[in-house]
Amino acid sequence: MTITVQPRLTRVFRFTRASYADGVAELAYAFDEGEELVETIRFPQAPAVPTERRAAFDAALKLLHLVAGVSYYKAGVPPKIELADGPLDDGTAELLDQLYLHGLAEFAYRNGLDLRGRIAFPRLGAGTGTERSRGGSAPAVGALDLPKRTLVPIGGGKDSLVAVEAIKAISGEATAVWVGNSALIAACAERTGLPTLNIQRELAPGLFELNRLGAWNGHIPVTAVNSAILAVAAILYGYDSITFANERSASAATLEYDGQQVNHQWSKSLAFETLLGDWLHTHVAADLDYCSLLRPYSELAITRAFAKLTPYFDVFSSCNRNFKLLGPKPVDRWCGQCPKCHFVFLALAPFLPKPRLLAIFGRNLLDDENQAAGFDALLEYQDHKPFECVGEGAEARAAMYALSQRPEWQEDALVERFRSEILPQLDATQLALEPWLEPSPEHRVPARLQAALAAIG
Repeated sequence: MTITVQPRLTRVFRFTRASYADGVAELAYAFDEGEELVETIRFPQAPAVPTERRAAFDAALKLLHLVAGVSYYKAGVPPKIELADGPLDDGTAELLDQLYLHGLAEFAYRNGLDLRGRIAFPRLGAGTGTERSRGGSAPAVGALDLPKRTLVPIGGGKDSLVAVEAIKAISGEATAVWVGNSALIAACAERTGLPTLNIQRELAPGLFELNRLGAWNGHIPVTAVNSAILAVAAILYGYDSITFANERSASAATLEYDGQQVNHQWSKSLAFETLLGDWLHTHVAADLDYCSLLRPYSELAITRAFAKLTPYFDVFSSCNRNFKLLGPKPVDRWCGQCPKCHFVFLALAPFLPKPRLLAIFGRNLLDDENQAAGFDALLEYQDHKPFECVGEGAEARAAMYALSQRPEWQEDALVERFRSEILPQLDATQLALEPWLEPSPEHRVPARLQAALAAIG
């Protein structure tokens, strides 16, 4: 297709249309008067939408259109947003305003942009005449008597596998679901023994042309997009809960810049979970729950639970750099250089025999002086936490301190460096591992699944 706009000079981002037929959703967007950018979502073996769920399905599809637009809006970040279907009720507009502002905070930080005051989805009641008289609230929806079963997103890493096993422990009916093509995720999903659902998302080809023409680029809140896809799937296939595996530390900001918190994991945070969970209850179905089963737990508590799940050791990987490579050797699944590799190695080390951990990674990351800068960032020592889905600096320090007290780790280069250089600058009373293993009472897990929380601890 021919793109006739210069993305960074555009004035309007338009949500033009969303449609669904025979398992295929099309989501269309445009800048100014440019050509449409059309994204496609494919739901395999999709049943007909039950009549009693049609309104809920349409509401979920509309949300998906609005949320997935973040991938395209960021290409130009124009000052005006237009919706072909007209303005939104206050609850929907607030959800979108918060998502685009906080979900794109890292993108804005890295590109030297300030999106505060720039993102404003049109609201009912914000205009004049008929719009103003209609008000800004949407009527609440009722329950749909959705089947009591759970969609569990699988990411290929340890967290979602802990959530799966916790639900299996209470004999909960669940399906392992993922979006996109990943042999690694498919292998993990198959290993769970659960039924599987693989949904395909195809970005608009025109987006890549915009990138060639100098579009803004960077991190987007992809978990929010996947969550919206799964809301459509829950209504389409019949599930009453979407249960992610986002941990407590996902709510912690990566850094603060110019008075704004920047959180790489904002769409995994409790703040987003609350916004979307409440919205689904009031706009889609009162009995469709959206939550994170692991919300009460720190990364260290989750890695302790995962350390007992030995059947997954040869298939899981949290490494983003080598995520698409699935080979016969452990080294094929772990690059050993990225923040995710560093953190998972460090977090598992206190809970696994050292030889077992080295067998998983194929090397000892803590005995490599070239990795010092990467681990320093995890510890927040002379650097901020990486822009990655990793735990808090304080829990990384607790894990490293625990290793520094164990003879089998003390002579490794980076553990010895921690003992001699970093530890003297820390308050040892703040380095205990045990407090990180205690769950928080703060979560949104529905009553039907709360027994699974005990299976994690």
